[in-house]
Amino acid sequence: MRKLKLQIQQTVNGFVGGPKGEMDWMNWEMGSDSIKYVMDLHEEVDCIVMGRKLAEGFIPYWANEVNNPRSPQLDFARKMNDTPKVVFSKTLDKSQWENAQLAKGDLVEAINELKNRPGGDIIVYGGATFVSNLIHEGLIDEFHLVINPTAIGNGLTIFKQTTRLKLVKAVQLSTGKVVLHYEPLQ
Repeated sequence: MRKLKLQIQQTVNGFVGGPKGEMDWMNWEMGSDSIKYVMDLHEEVDCIVMGRKLAEGFIPYWANEVNNPRSPQLDFARKMNDTPKVVFSKTLDKSQWENAQLAKGDLVEAINELKNRPGGDIIVYGGATFVSNLIHEGLIDEFHLVINPTAIGNGLTIFKQTTRLKLVKAVQLSTGKVVLHYEPLQ
């Protein structure tokens, strides 16, 4: 069965966005070690899942980045564009992006169907609500929490209930971020 891997940016106090989803707290710098970590994480990935809200900025960003020949993220941008995507939406009737299909049905059924298909692993990018629903349903197999060296007073979290995790690896990045790789305790 394919694994569902989460990669998400967080503050040191566990927020993935400000109270209104603000991302002004995030360190956007990508050092070569950050790029290597993400490229290695994507090595076995052949499908990206995300919610509609994130897709509206995420997919166009990487489509534009691939057209910037001086981008230090060019190889990763190509990987992001070339990887098929599944966008979960309750409001869209058809996909407005290349290489992306819509999923409109039951989240658990759709994710389990994707996990049972042949192929590589699946990575999820998403906002607080989408990701917290995946966590609540026990669908995430690996957590790659990118901890930014910033704390904010309050905001959006992905952990809405007690979630017990086992640390697999911690990686300090040159940007001051730390990646905490966890797996859920059974």
